[in-house]
Amino acid sequence: MPNFLRQLSPTGLGVVVMLLGMFLFALNDAMGKWLVSTYSLGQVIMVRSAAAIVVLLPILWRAGLGSLIKVERPVLQAARVFFSTAELFCFYFAVTALPLADVMTYWLAAPIYVAALSPFLLGEKVGWRRWTAIGIGFIGVMIALKPSAASLTPAALFSILGSAAFAFMMLSGRQLRNTPDTVLAFWQIIGAALAGVVAVFVTSSGWVPLQSSFDLMLLSLLGIVAMTAHVLVNRSLKLADAATVAPLQYTLLLWAAVFGWLIFGDVPQPSIVIGAGLIVVAGLYIFFRENTLKRRQAKLASPPLDDII
Repeated sequence: MPNFLRQLSPTGLGVVVMLLGMFLFALNDAMGKWLVSTYSLGQVIMVRSAAAIVVLLPILWRAGLGSLIKVERPVLQAARVFFSTAELFCFYFAVTALPLADVMTYWLAAPIYVAALSPFLLGEKVGWRRWTAIGIGFIGVMIALKPSAASLTPAALFSILGSAAFAFMMLSGRQLRNTPDTVLAFWQIIGAALAGVVAVFVTSSGWVPLQSSFDLMLLSLLGIVAMTAHVLVNRSLKLADAATVAPLQYTLLLWAAVFGWLIFGDVPQPSIVIGAGLIVVAGLYIFFRENTLKRRQAKLASPPLDDII
């Protein structure tokens, strides 16, 4: 570890690790957009998943392979795998036709969908303040989407479907808090790999011959970079409070715009910038409001000092 990182507090190190994780996620997405312009969607997802499994196996081996079979709530686990696989396919389909920053804007609206659906699916209470933020977030999505006959392209629709699938994946994850992250990641990768294999065999594009060894390296790096990013994000949440590092996820928008401009020559449209701004503001408010309410509930649940003494 570099000396300057050793001098950081755990919170400071958590911030650095989260920022690096977000950078790697954006890099992974940019590589995926580059590759799906040449190779079939199923092929990219299949090779990506195979590389991720190779990275994850040593971790699973140490944790014990038996934990992979005995999972809590298998039906809900299967639903989460379905939504995570659908989200992945929708994302890579969307970036074939849309700028990276546009697609990322829709995906970062997922926490707003989660907040809107949690009262109905999880029985959580949502007050008027969060409902207002949810409404502002939806307005941001509408501004970014610019719904019209011309703008509602298949890629735009798949962006909305994919971000909704991502939201349902997050909702199911809330209900599987007792399942280790490695188990969740394993079945998520297995589901994507199997779907990729099916797509390779049943779609007309099938398997496209590799153009170069560089492309093979990029295909393999997709899974490795994504897994590394997940590890860094989980590590940052252990080093620092979620209220400090979780909002840094919105740096994905910055990196998506930078990579989109440098690699693909994409310049975000004003509607995307305005919509993204509203989505970020709404998402941050919902996050901090939920954290405030959790702290209040924790204080109410804790016994008085006299009882402890």
